[in-house]
Amino acid sequence: MPEVTDAGFAAEVLGSELPVLVEFTADWCPPCRQMAPVLSALAEEEGERLRVVQLNVDRNPATTNAYKVLSMPTFMVFRGGEPVKSMVGSRPKRRLLEELSDVL
Repeated sequence: MPEVTDAGFAAEVLGSELPVLVEFTADWCPPCRQMAPVLSALAEEEGERLRVVQLNVDRNPATTNAYKVLSMPTFMVFRGGEPVKSMVGSRPKRRLLEELSDVL
């Protein structure tokens, strides 16, 4: 899954024509690792409607702080340069898709 950084966040996420699901993650976060296959499958299945990326909170504190992310994993959906949905915690793919249905 592509990783975005503080430096590229504006161009890659805020400037995207597609909605973007950003997983705020950390290497030390077990639930984040559990979500990796779920997010990979989601990216593959919904790639025409949704871009899925990761942002490592330890390596990218500016973006993490700007969006007040305190828990991992945090998922934020951005559309048109604005956050439109936020979810915290791991979840199965089916539930994630249900929660994303209103923004896709």
